[in-house]
Amino acid sequence: MAAPVSPGVPSPCVSVCRMDPRTGWCEGCLRTLDEIAAWSGMSDLQKRQVWKQLPLRRVQRTVGGSEQ
Repeated sequence: MAAPVSPGVPSPCVSVCRMDPRTGWCEGCLRTLDEIAAWSGMSDLQKRQVWKQLPLRRVQRTVGGSEQ
């Protein structure tokens, strides 16, 4: 019996692709352009590291006044 295939780490993309010029983050997923461009080549560990930054970015964006 074969081991189950792991789906890997999902992308945080929510199909709202606009860059915030103030923060440099996508308004939908809160990743940088570099993170978005590199995503498909990142290891699962690297992807998890990006995911760990997103809640803090969400708070920073809200505190910074750009959340609407």
